[in-house]
Amino acid sequence: MGSSHVFPRNMQMTLPLAVAGEGCRIVDSSGKRYLDACGGAAVSCLGHSARPVIDAIKRQLDSMAYAHTAFFTSEPAEKLAETLVRLAPEGLERVYFLSGGSEANEAAIKLARQYFLEIGQTQRRYIVARDQSYHGNTLGALSAGGNRQRRKPFEPLLSPAFRHIDACHYWRYGQEGESPQAYALRTANALEREIQVLGPESVAAFIAEPVVGATMGAVPAESGYFKRIREICDRYGLLLILDEVMCGMGRTGSLFACEQEGIVPDMISIAKGLGAGLQPIGALLATGRIYEAIKFGSGFFQHGHTYVGHPTACAAGVAVLQEIEERDLLLQVRRQGAKLKNALEAALGQHTHVGNIRGRGLLLGVELVGDRSTKEPPDPARELAAHIKREAMDDGLLCYPMGGARGDHVLLAPPFILQDADIAEIVDKLGRAIDRALKQSRSGKAG
Repeated sequence: MGSSHVFPRNMQMTLPLAVAGEGCRIVDSSGKRYLDACGGAAVSCLGHSARPVIDAIKRQLDSMAYAHTAFFTSEPAEKLAETLVRLAPEGLERVYFLSGGSEANEAAIKLARQYFLEIGQTQRRYIVARDQSYHGNTLGALSAGGNRQRRKPFEPLLSPAFRHIDACHYWRYGQEGESPQAYALRTANALEREIQVLGPESVAAFIAEPVVGATMGAVPAESGYFKRIREICDRYGLLLILDEVMCGMGRTGSLFACEQEGIVPDMISIAKGLGAGLQPIGALLATGRIYEAIKFGSGFFQHGHTYVGHPTACAAGVAVLQEIEERDLLLQVRRQGAKLKNALEAALGQHTHVGNIRGRGLLLGVELVGDRSTKEPPDPARELAAHIKREAMDDGLLCYPMGGARGDHVLLAPPFILQDADIAEIVDKLGRAIDRALKQSRSGKAG
């Protein structure tokens, strides 16, 4: 390949050229095969050659690729919305389609604000989120997120309407002698305190990931946390927005991650696995109450993008959900997720620099530490996460490490079609990559 004119994410890296996808693997132009143990970014839930979905996309392209939603609805959009509502927790009755997760969370933020304008509570302007969260890279979603590294360069552009409370991460922040249940209640009650500080009449919504993805590394909330959050939102009239962009669409073993929390939010944002990487698509699900407030108010949601409800993308979403249902892939996620987690614990659970292995389904995190006894994170200057990614990729394994002042971890989110042999390969190659990265980071080598 000659000189590139692509504007890449990282100008200091020369990337291989991907030319093919086969099952759980990507093949580059040299013929090297990579086991995709992170699904890109928890996207490729059906692998890279899901024929039924690819065929559905081709059929839609042969029929009609695109029609703007200011003029038309389309059969794929109608069918996908009907399917999502049928499968969603009761009360979520309307679906707004977008092109990805950041757009879905932007739409949720704006819909929350407009809902309160429509019902006459115009003073509700604050949205509370959590530290160490991630909701997207557009400015509204970035304002909502609590990923300090991603926020820092753009702080002057971020909205002061977003406030952040502590994350729910018992392994890292639970106090000595404090039970998980007590910790869950304490951290949930931080929302009530923040509402009282801001003024109950001024807060519109709370947004959170049921299982925090890449920023914390597959951290579920402790049992009871979200039930208490739901109670607080109901008491003060807030909307509860759950960001399931990474943890939803079967990734954690149920189609919607909130099913495992026993609650129903007012909105759920989804993306990634909805299109399985075969088409870019996101969606926002909202309750009938929110929809009707706008329908019988102004009648117009002040929002929109060019590719809202794109028929080809929606056709892909319909086919993805059919594959998940017809192949019983949620059971596969739970079964293979348990096997992968057990294998990681057997191989790395006593590793000198592995502090915690956690997650749900096929969204798992391995936390690296400098000292197991104190849980002290590795020195950020060592850039351990970057070393692990590089070493794993050299060995034909794709994983999603992240690092920073709060610690280093490796996120695993392989396709739902993961086989036992793939699990053994992931654990073996990840263990080697961690050991080599630790050795290199200690010696200061760039790798």
